[in-house]
Amino acid sequence: MWKIVVGFVLFAALSMYVIIVAGDKADMGGEKHGADAVHAPEPASSAAAPAATAAPASAPAAPASAQ
Repeated sequence: MWKIVVGFVLFAALSMYVIIVAGDKADMGGEKHGADAVHAPEPASSAAAPAATAAPASAPAAPASAQ
């Protein structure tokens, strides 16, 4: 029984330490949906880069002697 009490005290102390260190940066609001959710926009260049560099399959290959 005493092990449960000691474990609870240690867990509570660790939790309080993390909350105090995080200060007002900790978001304790839970899961967000809709307009409340803040998502960083993904850069457009990373999504478009693979499509821009891929050659279409139907395009004929340029001969090596054309250079």
